[in-house]
Formats: sequence, C-alpha cells, structure tokens
Amino acid sequence: MATITLEHYLVFSAAIFCLGVLTMAIKRNAIGILIGVELVLNAANVNLVAFSRYRTGALDGPIVAVFVILLAAAEAAIAIAIFMNFYNNLATIDVDRGDQLQG
Repeated sequence: MATITLEHYLVFSAAIFCLGVLTMAIKRNAIGILIGVELVLNAANVNLVAFSRYRTGALDGPIVAVFVILLAAAEAAIAIAIFMNFYNNLATIDVDRGDQLQG
C-alpha cells in the first residue's frame, strides 16, 4: 500500500494555490474573487499542517492554521458586507464597475 508523503501534500497545496490565483485573475464577480482568496488561504493551511505533521511533535502549524481560518472568516464577513453595499449602490457586483463609485 502506498503511503502519503510530504510531496503529495505539497503538490495538492500547489494545485489549490494555482486554482485560487487563477480564479482571482479570471473572475470579474466579487464573490468569485473572494472564493479565490479563500482557496489561496486554504492552500497555505495545507502547507502549514503538512509541514507540522512531518516535524515530530510540532503543534505550531495547526495553531497558525486555526488563526488563518479565523482570519478568513472575518475577512469573508467584512467582504460580504462591502459587496452588499456595492450592490446597493450599483445593482451589480462586477468589480470592473467599481470605478463609478468615485466622485
């Protein structure tokens, strides 16, 4: 039976990171960009936990990952509030139309 090594976690994390960056670059919808940011943060969490697992007795990776998850939750709540305000002003969440908010 094959074992899962650190390289497997790193390849998986790199794939998630690339998908997140690609999502942020391609999407024009604000919610899509937020999903891309969450993918990038989750890729960082996978790296933190994977490196911590392969270092014996280290708990710093999962502890920092919990703080990143808390940061992502707060960021999502604030971003959704901003998007709702954006939608109330422009009736769209297309980020390319944000320049119309300037005086």
